[in-house]
Amino acid sequence: MHIPPLKEAVSAEEWALRCDLAACYRLVAAYGWSDLVFTHISAKLPDGLTGGEHQFLINPYGLMFDEITASSLVKVDMACNKLHDSPFPVNPAGFVIHSAVHSARPEAQCVLHTHTRAGVAVSAQRHGILPISQQSTFVLSSLAYHGYEGVALRPDEIPRLQADLGQANYLVLRNHGLLTVGRSIADAFLSMYTFENACRIQIDALAGGSELTQVDPRILAGMAEVMRVATAGQGAQIAWPALLRKLERLDPSYRT
Repeated sequence: MHIPPLKEAVSAEEWALRCDLAACYRLVAAYGWSDLVFTHISAKLPDGLTGGEHQFLINPYGLMFDEITASSLVKVDMACNKLHDSPFPVNPAGFVIHSAVHSARPEAQCVLHTHTRAGVAVSAQRHGILPISQQSTFVLSSLAYHGYEGVALRPDEIPRLQADLGQANYLVLRNHGLLTVGRSIADAFLSMYTFENACRIQIDALAGGSELTQVDPRILAGMAEVMRVATAGQGAQIAWPALLRKLERLDPSYRT
């Protein structure tokens, strides 16, 4: 299907955001976190571009993540109205979850949601994320849980989802998957990279059948300071250019 290029039809700032979000979709596919066409990553457009209205970019429902390009991303408002011509719809369940988070967390530019095997497996474990790896210590510093209420189609779930998320940047959707919130697309991606690995490590460790060693609670309590010293809160910005170089080597067509 031919998708008209949008580079000349949008501002340079919106185009840069579209390229970063398309890159994020391609990287999620490359790392094996996609679920055919059934999960979503959304990016909020800066208020200065929208006259103060909440608008965000989300995937065209029906494209695989490794097919998504900057031009194919769909721009919608908070009522799920498409704001430009697109042959693709927007998934209602994806819109409910992502619009709820963007509405409650206006500082969040990006919301990333996955249904990975390890993520869903841990979401079904009553104890949730265990403090058994370095990766888990980062997650536990800003983690929340939301109980499963079925496929997220009902607007009445929104206030409960928002209340459960609070100010956390990592959310376990029980029996469903994982979600990260980021001040940038890079932040949300790196958080999901850490989240997913914490879950994979946990499943492997539990499968080993041996008693697990848990991280000292004093270490968990000091994680905010550790992150400040280790990367000055810029870990994602340090890693993102390298990830884009990786993607350029794999397939640069995300920028079309």
